[in-house]
Amino acid sequence: MLKLRELYYITHIDNLPSILQRGILCHRKIEEEKINFTPIYDAEIVANRKEKKVPDGRDLWDFVNLYFQPRNAMLYRVIFFSRANAEDIIIIGLKNSILDKHDIFVTNGNAASPYTEIFPKASAQKYIKTIREKSDKEWWASEDGSKRELMAECLVTENVGTEYVSEIYVPNHNTLNKVRKICNEDIPIIPEPELFFLPSRQIHLTDTLSLVEGDMFFSRMQTLTISVNTVGVMGKGLASRAKYQFPDVYVKYQDLCKNKTLKMGKPYLYKRETSLDFILADEAERLTRLNLQTWFLLFPTKTDWRQMADIKGIEQGLKWLVTRYKNEGINSLAIPALGCGLGWLPWGIVGPMLCSHLQKLNITVNLYLPVERKIPEEQLSKDFLIQEKNQDQRFGL
Repeated sequence: MLKLRELYYITHIDNLPSILQRGILCHRKIEEEKINFTPIYDAEIVANRKEKKVPDGRDLWDFVNLYFQPRNAMLYRVIFFSRANAEDIIIIGLKNSILDKHDIFVTNGNAASPYTEIFPKASAQKYIKTIREKSDKEWWASEDGSKRELMAECLVTENVGTEYVSEIYVPNHNTLNKVRKICNEDIPIIPEPELFFLPSRQIHLTDTLSLVEGDMFFSRMQTLTISVNTVGVMGKGLASRAKYQFPDVYVKYQDLCKNKTLKMGKPYLYKRETSLDFILADEAERLTRLNLQTWFLLFPTKTDWRQMADIKGIEQGLKWLVTRYKNEGINSLAIPALGCGLGWLPWGIVGPMLCSHLQKLNITVNLYLPVERKIPEEQLSKDFLIQEKNQDQRFGL
């Protein structure tokens, strides 16, 4: 993942030739010089920025806006809700020496927000370290201000010269090839799909089932699966992430364990009445194509967190899922490699078992590979994972 040492500009690939010739221009100069420019932001958002003043009386249209952290709520909105194809979005990395310029301002959040402070160069330096620290996060929320803070900006007067361009980040190799035809070979072009909220790798096993490497919480699947124990401890891995990112999920999980409702072989589907899109996208209340809900499937893989994962209990839970998913209303599913991470079960056994059941679901299923250890390539093939043999004999069940 990206190391936050520089500043970043998000744009459409069609704007790259002009940028490499003229530099990155502020919105006002683009309009005044009538430059052919492909926008990626909503017109309403751009118009609102014209109304926001900086301390010297100018407005945000007079500045190029650079991000300290490009993987933020604005980029999420652009990737999934703008008219642009995700493959056409690029991120230009810019040298940190821009911060030495005298005609800059630094903000501690989205510059257009009424809660954001804007600092002139003279006083900005003492805030930059804190801004970078607050920008170095995997996820965000509105309640604690992190959604706004991750969109902290460096505002540069009128233009950023081409001499500051250090590299260009792209979502995949298709975009890399397009960019390579536009810019010279001195500029590194780096594929970073996870920076764009996309899987770093995806292997299609069937029409509905895929293996995925990436961040499951950005999958945009309707139902996200969290592997848990039945004693109420969310200490590590995906469970720990869910505990802090979705406190209501943790509260529900605690109640289920306290009441002894959550048992091996019987997952619990928590049907939240809100969408992750609403949390992750900038100004989501203005969007019309949000996923309506994000549900969580709490899937027991062991009784006690100290134990090794229970493969028979996982098998029973998968059978429950196959028989219940339609009636429960699950229409797409993201699921980790149950028991393979901190449960210490071998993928060579669990992978085929998971695929044998998940391929029966007539919905899109993304099976996320474990990050704790590398899986041999031969164990990621369709021939290895989906076979016609008696599955119980294969898994020793």
